[in-house]
Amino acid sequence: MAEEKTYLELSESDGVSHKFYEVIIKDTEVSIRYGRIGDKGQTQVKTYPTAEKAKAEATKKINEKLKKGYEQAVMGVRQKRAVTRREIKSDRSTASPSPVLWKFASGSAAFGIFIDKNRCWVGNQAGQIFALNNTGQVINQLRLPDGVKCIVADEGWLYAGCDDGKVYDLTGKIPRIAYEIADNVDIFWLDIKDAILGVSDLEGNITTINHEDESQWTKKSSGKYGWMVRCDEIGVYHGHSEGVTMYDWEDGKKIWHQKTRGEVLFGWQEEAMVYASTSQNLVCAFTKKGEAKTIYHCDAAVYSCATAEDGKYVFAGDNCSSIYCFNEKGDRLWKLATGCGSAFSMQFLDDRLYIVTTDGSLACIDASESAINAAQAGTLPQTVNIKAPAAIPAAIPSNTLETTSNTTQGVIVECFKEGSNLRIRVVSPGYNSNWKVQFPKDIRQEGARYLVEEVRESSRGGFYRAFGDIKKLVTR
Repeated sequence: MAEEKTYLELSESDGVSHKFYEVIIKDTEVSIRYGRIGDKGQTQVKTYPTAEKAKAEATKKINEKLKKGYEQAVMGVRQKRAVTRREIKSDRSTASPSPVLWKFASGSAAFGIFIDKNRCWVGNQAGQIFALNNTGQVINQLRLPDGVKCIVADEGWLYAGCDDGKVYDLTGKIPRIAYEIADNVDIFWLDIKDAILGVSDLEGNITTINHEDESQWTKKSSGKYGWMVRCDEIGVYHGHSEGVTMYDWEDGKKIWHQKTRGEVLFGWQEEAMVYASTSQNLVCAFTKKGEAKTIYHCDAAVYSCATAEDGKYVFAGDNCSSIYCFNEKGDRLWKLATGCGSAFSMQFLDDRLYIVTTDGSLACIDASESAINAAQAGTLPQTVNIKAPAAIPAAIPSNTLETTSNTTQGVIVECFKEGSNLRIRVVSPGYNSNWKVQFPKDIRQEGARYLVEEVRESSRGGFYRAFGDIKKLVTR
């Protein structure tokens, strides 16, 4: 029997949606492929008792997509979104080796990093995310559809920004889409604070997106190439080719601007300070009121920076595979070689400096005073080299949900229509039913109810946020 193929696309004028949906019917088998336009996507295949049943189920799914705004299309006419990555230049350092305790080989150049007392996360350009414990043992593995640009934390939530234009919530067993960024935006970097996402791009724009995945405002800074965006309760700090600009959270009003020598390549923040790494071998510190403070001098363009708590020490990574440590006044305390490429991103915690690099490593460096003194004298620890395991099944994003009828644990929420939008509210007792819930858009179905592991009030108030695993409620 000849196969019957239907190919649909959703590519709205606002650029937020850029997806395809393909259905192939062959006798009793229905194959569905879906994903971001330009990507291979995911495929589901199901066999039905009869060809008529297969045809009926396929038609039902196609009609559901048509109702959501999908249209008949020709594959290949629309192109995949643009992706720009920081230029990979990593010369060999001539400095003495650093005291690397362990080094994990993720398999591809890595930008994404997040470290806390329990886990070390790394995300690479192949779309792989690994979670390790603080001794370097792999304890979890995820795979996203495209390269990972960054991993950012927002209170108890952890998000990964991806080259496919989506930001994935990593708090459940399966990554869920939390935000979708317009297709005409060539994303450079992301940050998030209390569910408000900040996005910087190729053109020097800065955009904020609220908890309902709706754009709040967009502003154009004076420069291009916005590699830095940092967010706090007060505002958004945007680093670009002409320096650092601060904008107000609520309306995007420019609060202050400071020029830097060289283009800003990366940024870090503490409670009262922001730090900008530049292409002219500097890390520039500013107060959050816009006052220029200390300048930290390196020997090559600075890809990344981080600090110890409150800026007691400032760390930097250059494009020649060296890392630096300065005191708060700007005195260079040491410079050492990474031994594993240049540090695209870094984070410091409990006397350990963690870096992710151009060769795909996540390295844990002992940055204690005794270890650094020993390294400078030629005594180094025995580095434990760890390879990425192939045997661990990787969790991948999906809009398929487990079902349950057990409501004894968790919070019940329901999907309802408000104008042309699908919204989520809590129906379990003890919650404000007038507040909306931040909830993945691609699994919302009008009238459906879901069991969420937890629902937490936003720090800003006025809405809730879904946390952890989500299941669809069914009646028995």
